[in-house]
Amino acid sequence: MRAVTGDVGAVTDAVLNRGGDRTRWASMIGRNRRAAAVLVLISGSWDEAPDHPGGLPADAEILLTERAATLRQHSGQVAFPGGAMDPGDDYPVGTALREANEETGLVADGVHVVANLPSFPVPVSAFDVIPVLAHWARPGDVQVMDTAETSRVARVNLRSLLAPENRFQVQRKVLGASAYRGPAFMVDGLLVWGFTGGLIAAISEVSGWDVPWDKSDVRPLEDAIEHAAAGSVASGAGVAGNPQTTGRSAVLPEAMHQAVGDPDRGEGGDR
Repeated sequence: MRAVTGDVGAVTDAVLNRGGDRTRWASMIGRNRRAAAVLVLISGSWDEAPDHPGGLPADAEILLTERAATLRQHSGQVAFPGGAMDPGDDYPVGTALREANEETGLVADGVHVVANLPSFPVPVSAFDVIPVLAHWARPGDVQVMDTAETSRVARVNLRSLLAPENRFQVQRKVLGASAYRGPAFMVDGLLVWGFTGGLIAAISEVSGWDVPWDKSDVRPLEDAIEHAAAGSVASGAGVAGNPQTTGRSAVLPEAMHQAVGDPDRGEGGDR
């Protein structure tokens, strides 16, 4: 992660370069938003692995959650642990760690914060979100803490997530016009896209973890969601309304479109 920690703006640049001028405009206007933070928590060996681009270790995992289907906003979405700043928080790190503890039971001991990335606007929910990038030196148990907010918690292997056969783009059309297009990942019934998928894609690109993949593989978003849900049910890990404590398990697809996409090709939405 040296490429990211040495230049915290590089991930933002990767997103803006992918999104073009409309993303740049969106990042500069309407900045009167509520402060929020997400925890981008990566575990695994601290040492570089010589057998993968960027030295990504074989045991590297990333922590993701699935929001409860009953929530008013962003229901059913796969996301990083995180949320809005509360009074008294040591923002953004304190916010990200508090939210991660509330959602997953994460114990901060052994979590080493390596960088705070520049904030990303999330227009629909009126948030400015700072991703807090951290390394989990001693991974512990995580689980669903409040079924009213979170339906699933998962540690997902990064090499599997970034494998070329598991990468593509998703697209949503409205009245025949492209309303969203962005990077997506699918493995073992897990679909990650939107804000979460876009941020993972940018971090991987900047860190040099990417293995060449087919960017011309563009799939209808609705089909990808249906396919992921079917795969989750078949594996026994994707039954809606069945909260689980998970390690390397599948996560259900996000139910709404999100940001960090490609607005020059019609992308947009919320986290």
